[in-house]
Amino acid sequence: MSNKHHHFGGRTLARAQALQLLFQAEATDRTVYEVLEGDYALSQGPLDPFGEMLARGADDMRHELDAVISATSSNWSVSRMPSVDRNLLRLALYEMLEVDEVAIAVTIDESVELAKAFGSDESPKFINGVLGRVASKMDKGVDVVAEAKRLEAERAAEEDAEDDEPEDAEVAESEDAEAEPDGAGLGEE
Repeated sequence: MSNKHHHFGGRTLARAQALQLLFQAEATDRTVYEVLEGDYALSQGPLDPFGEMLARGADDMRHELDAVISATSSNWSVSRMPSVDRNLLRLALYEMLEVDEVAIAVTIDESVELAKAFGSDESPKFINGVLGRVASKMDKGVDVVAEAKRLEAERAAEEDAEDDEPEDAEVAESEDAEAEPDGAGLGEE
């Protein structure tokens, strides 16, 4: 995770710390809880309690947040996204969904700033687009987590159906071959 030498303060610093914890957890295949039990690195410390709460919360809801990300970012699977973008989206979505005292617009603005600091040149636009689409749905009263889970289940069912189709076709072909003796239907007597 590149840090373009930005120094943050207040809740922006807390969000940057949370992002760093999520990044370290993913990179080492551990939970945020496990990272916090051992040695961890922060570009600026000590760890802010708000940052710790965000990191733990986002980690606890990782599966649900990834489902929302997947449902919202149509051209990118979560696993193919740059790690910084993926973790920044998890962090921001957790805050949007679970931290009522922070306005959604503030969360999006802060996330775009963190994307500028830690992500690629494309990250700010990507982060803003995904979070903006989620915010729009939330403004309309959509339960984005429930919607994402429903879409995930539909995709899984479609994949299962697609996986079953070739096997069914193969079975039908082999049954046809067994039903017709050699030379049947070729005009031979």
